[in-house]
Amino acid sequence: MGKIGLFNLEDEFAFYGAYHNNPVNIAIHEFFVWPIFFTALVILYFIPPFFNLPNLEFSLWQSDVVLVWNVGFIVALIYAAYYVILDPKAGSLGALLCALCWVVSSFVARPLGFSLAWKVVLVAQVVCWTAQFIGHGVFEKRAPALFDNLAQALVMAPFFVLLEALQTLFGYEPYPGFQASVQAKIEANIKEWKEKHHKLIMS
Repeated sequence: MGKIGLFNLEDEFAFYGAYHNNPVNIAIHEFFVWPIFFTALVILYFIPPFFNLPNLEFSLWQSDVVLVWNVGFIVALIYAAYYVILDPKAGSLGALLCALCWVVSSFVARPLGFSLAWKVVLVAQVVCWTAQFIGHGVFEKRAPALFDNLAQALVMAPFFVLLEALQTLFGYEPYPGFQASVQAKIEANIKEWKEKHHKLIMS
C-alpha cells in the first residue's frame, strides 16, 4: 500500500477507472482489451530475435510451436512483471494470462505467416479499437484514458479489466478497503473533469 507512482495500484486503478465508469463501456473493454494485447503479440512474433538463444520448440495438438525470444517475449514479460508488482495475487493471474497469450500467439502466428497475419491483426485491432471508442463516445461520454497518458493506459488496460472482473465475479480486493478508496478517487476525478468540461463549454 506504500508504493508510489506507477506502482501504486490504487492510483493506477483509479486513473483508469475514472475513464471507465459506465457499465456498458466496462463490458466492452472486458471483451476487447485482451484481444488487442494478444493480436499485438501475433504481429510482434515476426520481428527477428535479438537474443542469441535457441528457440523453444514443442508440439501442441499435433502442430509444432516455436517460441522465439524476441520483442513479443519482452513485451509479455514487462506486462507480467508489472502486474505482479502491482498486486502479487491478481498480478500472478495476469502474468499467467500474458504468458499464455505469448505462447498461443506464437502457435497462431507461425502457420499464418506474416503475409496473412498482418491482415488478420489489422482487422482485429480495428474492430477492437472501434468498439472501445464507441464505448467511450456513446456510453462513457468521455475521451479514452490514452489521450491523457498513452503508455499508462495501454499497459494498465489488460490488468484493469482483469481486476474489474475479479471484483465483479468474486468480490476480490487486493486488501481491505481498496475498492472504497479507489471509488472515492474515481468520483473525485470525474467531478474535477466535469467541472473543467463545464467551464470550457461556458467560456
